[in-house]
Amino acid sequence: MAGKNRKQTGNGEQKPIALALQGGGMHGAFTWGVLDRLLEDGRFAIEGVSATSAGAMNAVVLAYGLLQGGHDLHNRHNRARQALHEFWLAIAQSAERYSPFRWMPWLKGTHSFGLNHSPLYAMADIVLRILSPYQFNPNNMNPLRDVLEKQVDFAALRKHCPIQLYLCATNVETSRIRIFSHEDICVEAVLASACLPTLFQAVSIDGEHYWDGGYAGNPAIFPLIYQCSTRDVVIVHINPIVRRGVPTTAADILNRVNEVSFNSSLMREMRAIAFVTSLIQQGKVGRGEMKEMLIHSIRSDEKMSALDVSSKYNADWDFLCDLRDKGRAEAEIWIKENYENVGQRSSIDIRKEFL
Repeated sequence: MAGKNRKQTGNGEQKPIALALQGGGMHGAFTWGVLDRLLEDGRFAIEGVSATSAGAMNAVVLAYGLLQGGHDLHNRHNRARQALHEFWLAIAQSAERYSPFRWMPWLKGTHSFGLNHSPLYAMADIVLRILSPYQFNPNNMNPLRDVLEKQVDFAALRKHCPIQLYLCATNVETSRIRIFSHEDICVEAVLASACLPTLFQAVSIDGEHYWDGGYAGNPAIFPLIYQCSTRDVVIVHINPIVRRGVPTTAADILNRVNEVSFNSSLMREMRAIAFVTSLIQQGKVGRGEMKEMLIHSIRSDEKMSALDVSSKYNADWDFLCDLRDKGRAEAEIWIKENYENVGQRSSIDIRKEFL
């Protein structure tokens, strides 16, 4: 099925893939690096993307960059890379103007990238534990809106989206997942997917209210299974699945609770995929009846676990570039080890990783 869509590039056979992009605050710059390296390689045709929170921002910028690049594959990939660079630079510049979460200049070069030594971060952390965004931000100002609207033409993206695009948000009242497809992508949908309830007021769309999609799907895999032709799904992880040691500080405990919560929906879907795969491979279900998915994973639990919890709010350009470089490095390793697996087999043992 996927083989019918393959084309030859100067670097070799181009293989269709779908991407699943997790959220995780400013750690989403790691995903920027992964995308940058995949696009640079040129041997992957991105058919669809399902994404949440920071992943959703990466996804819409990626899609709009591909759209701006026109029909030539090389131009499309270069423009998407440029769009992602411009977006994250705009995030850093916006943070310099508006964010109270700032990295102290004298900490540059320490490689900690945490904000625990910032008095502004300490004050903001206390405020967020006492006041809701309806109290400390009654006018509902969100600098992310301005950045997104300047970087992405959402009307053009709805009309001519070059890929299958799915953004996840959580309905506040029903607890259900909401999937925004490319036909109804708008700035509100992206903000809903990235709406941390302690930082932002719930986003209202068509009379419904939404919080961060990570609570219900981080990200959701099922839209890629149902809507994309390719069987290959590459998951780009931000939240560590494995974090060695028991957290003992209040901040670390809360962070690990969020990581477990944000990973749980993905792990449930992986279990379901493993079960279906087992039925197909055992001949209990015909391959024409159900789709055998090929799952791939780009992640670095060790590197992401080493980052301080507070660094998720650090939009310093040096830190974002450091994360980008980490993402590029992990993608490079994955490409070298697993390019041949794409279209043939999963490059991870789903049962071992998720069951």
